[in-house]
Amino acid sequence: MSSNDKSLRIDVVDVGTIIAPSDTTILNALESKGVHIHYHCREGFCGACRTKLIEGEVEYTTDPLAFIDDDEILPCCCVAKCPLKIKVPL
Repeated sequence: MSSNDKSLRIDVVDVGTIIAPSDTTILNALESKGVHIHYHCREGFCGACRTKLIEGEVEYTTDPLAFIDDDEILPCCCVAKCPLKIKVPL
C-alpha cells in the first residue's frame, strides 16, 4: 500500500475528528468535512490559514513564505504525515 492510499485521523479541537486522505492538503480535508477555516492564497504566501499544531507532523507540498511560529502550520500547503491534533481559529 502506498502512502497515497492511506487515510489519517485529524482531531480538530472544538470541532471533532475527521479522516483525511494522506495526499490531500489539510485545508482541503477540513473543507470537505464542512470545517470552516479562513484562507486566501492556498499556496503558503499569506498566512491567513495559520493553525495551531498540537500533536503530529506535517509535510509541506510547497515551502511556506508566510511567517509561522514553531507550533503552527499552514494547512493550505501541507499534508499530514501521521495522525494530527490541531486547533483552527473559529
